Order: sequence, then C-alpha cells, then structure tokens
Amino acid sequence: MTAATAIEVRDLTKVYGDVRAVDALTFTIRPGRVTGFLGPNGAGKSTTMRLVLGLDRATSGTATVGGRPYPELTEPLRHVGALLDAQAAHGSRTGRAHLRALAASNGLPDARVTEVLRLAGIESAAGRRVRTYSLGMRQRLGIAAALLGDPPVLLLDEPSNGLDPEGIVWIRGLLRRLAGEGRTVLVSSHLMAETAAFADHLVVLGRGRLLADSPLAEFVGGRADLEEAYLRLTASAAEFTSGTEEA
Repeated sequence: MTAATAIEVRDLTKVYGDVRAVDALTFTIRPGRVTGFLGPNGAGKSTTMRLVLGLDRATSGTATVGGRPYPELTEPLRHVGALLDAQAAHGSRTGRAHLRALAASNGLPDARVTEVLRLAGIESAAGRRVRTYSLGMRQRLGIAAALLGDPPVLLLDEPSNGLDPEGIVWIRGLLRRLAGEGRTVLVSSHLMAETAAFADHLVVLGRGRLLADSPLAEFVGGRADLEEAYLRLTASAAEFTSGTEEA
C-alpha cells in the first residue's frame, strides 16, 4: 500500500439529530484491488462516501485520501474520481461541455475530455444535450467525469445502475483494469451477483457500523455464495442491534 492512494477512515461518526448515520467506523481501502462497499439501505454507505469527499462534515473522527482530507487537495480530480449521482450533470449542457468545464476547473487539457468520452463509449453522443441521455448514458458520462483526471483513487456509487448487459460487462472490465493498474477502487452496490463478479475485498456496513472488512473469498467461505453470506451477516447484525436496543 502507498500512502498516496489509500482511503483511511478512523473512528468516523456522523450524527443527524437523533440519528447516528455513521458510527465509529474504522477501515482502510487499499490500492491494487476493487473493494465492494455493501450494506442495506440506510446502512451509511452514501454518508460515508460523502464524508470522504468532503461533501459533509463528520461529527467526529477522520476520513483521508493519501493522508489528507479531501478539501485540502488541490486540483482534486487529479487525485480522486467520484460518481455519486448520475443526474448531477446539467441537462442543458452537452456531454462534452460538461466534461470540458470540469477539466478547465482542474487544469486538465481538452484532449483528456476526448479520451474519457471514448473510454466511456459515448463519444458519438458528446454533442448531444445531457437531458436527452438515457440513464445508462448518464452513468457513462459520470464515469467519464470520474476518470477525467486519471486519478489514483476512485469512489463509485452504484456505477452499473441503468447500464444494459453490454455496459455491465464493460464496467466490470474497467474496474478490474483500474485495480490492476494499482489504483484504489471503492464501489458501492446493492447487487450481490454483480459485486461478486468484480470485487476482491468487501467492506460491509449495517446501521452505520462496520460488520465486515475482509477478502471476498474469506467472506463467502467454502459453501455459501455472496448473497447468502451477506444476508446471513446483516440479519444477524439486525437481530443483535435490536436486542441491544430493547435491553
């Protein structure tokens, strides 16, 4: 592991009123592998990713990229690429204009825009307004934006959402290639079979708490598939938490 590319979360907590969305999380996302980020709806995955990206402020604890909080990074697209919301691009802009604006704000050349459009398979749609894009095309545009700065670290929330079967095969291959290049890749998903197809390692949350941080093969074990192992873990955690709260 190199400090320049690791995501480190230490005792991270986020409280909204009476809700403890993230509860004393500690884990490290290492380079050279794809880490699947799993958990039921409301488990704290999106909140954790927002805290890592400086989009929200932690109640306590830290989240760093390469040893530094995200807001301290200059030209952050060169360090971290992120896809949190495929609907974020302004609908009246063309795909190319959206990427060019991002590139300009981070000192990146226009040539890189053409490269990522081609890589994402939407070069032919670059001149169309984003509002005419299908969900799958918006996903590809969001992934292109995440790759724009050729970053060593990527955080992708449900990147296969809206993709057709060809697109799903493409994103699997892309994730594997990025990890093979030594990048740090964190992918949030609720699709167990899909996660099993690309992940090397898993971080699993439940009610804001860390339930598992282990290699995929170790998590699954010798008999159960990923979905069975995941459901067993999250059900047990829910029962334990419920029992604790009632006590």
